[in-house]
Amino acid sequence: MLRHLLSLTDITPAELHDWLKLALEIKAEFKQGIERPVLRGKTLAMLFTKASLRTRVSFEMGMRQLGGHALYIGPEEVKLGKRETAGDVARTLSRYTHGIMARVYAHSDIVELARHASVPVINGLSDTEHPCQALADVMTIMERFGDLRGVNVAFIGDANNVARSLVYAVTMLGGHIVLGTPPGYQLPADAAARAEAYARQTGGSMVQIANPASAVEDADVIYTDVWVSMGQESEETIRKSVFPPYQVNDQLLKGARPNAMVMHCLPATRGLELSAEVMDGPQSAVWDQAENRLHAQKAVLVNLMGGG
Repeated sequence: MLRHLLSLTDITPAELHDWLKLALEIKAEFKQGIERPVLRGKTLAMLFTKASLRTRVSFEMGMRQLGGHALYIGPEEVKLGKRETAGDVARTLSRYTHGIMARVYAHSDIVELARHASVPVINGLSDTEHPCQALADVMTIMERFGDLRGVNVAFIGDANNVARSLVYAVTMLGGHIVLGTPPGYQLPADAAARAEAYARQTGGSMVQIANPASAVEDADVIYTDVWVSMGQESEETIRKSVFPPYQVNDQLLKGARPNAMVMHCLPATRGLELSAEVMDGPQSAVWDQAENRLHAQKAVLVNLMGGG
């Protein structure tokens, strides 16, 4: 059956558990030099309208390590929605490849690609969600705590696409998440309702508050992201005036549990949302997150493109 990963809501909590278990197995095998070439002979089209380091390299290397191939298609080669419609691009790539990963601005482009594709479509980032990042994030938390149940996560800053996917992942796994966000930058109502529904199902919780110091109380994990994402450049001045109280720094860290893990999906703007001292400090897990993109996405590729 054809399946896509446009949002974490496309899989069940039980499937999320299974995918993460596979990701951890794949990582352990990789560390031992054990190959898993289950996608030999298969090709992933990587369609980008938005710049990337981690998404491109992790998917390309992931396909290679699974025995397959990845093809990079940059913004100027397609000009999605201008030179060709998303539907026509999807129909064409479906005839050439076994899967499509797209990193785009508008979530509607991902939806349109999936609507017309006859191969799996994976959301490598859209303005609404970043499911692959969330998979790597909760994988990183699991490596530290073994499980998400009973773990307190604080997300500080703008409740953006990364926050939405993280909230879904944490509540799907029975974890507790508090979003410390300025008024006007909270999680959209539909996303909050979805997360609350997952929390009721799994025993987790989701709360939104404005005070960052209160948000990190009892936190085992503190997560932050950029204040100005790609596509929000016109809002840069106002955002940089709103978010300084939400910087994750040594002072904020003192309010969390001892040795709380600090996370950031990268790229980070050192000295804005995250101080350099904390980013490079002993509690930082940002490089573990970046590494886990590779292995979490391999689990996605195996489940959607065959061999698993």
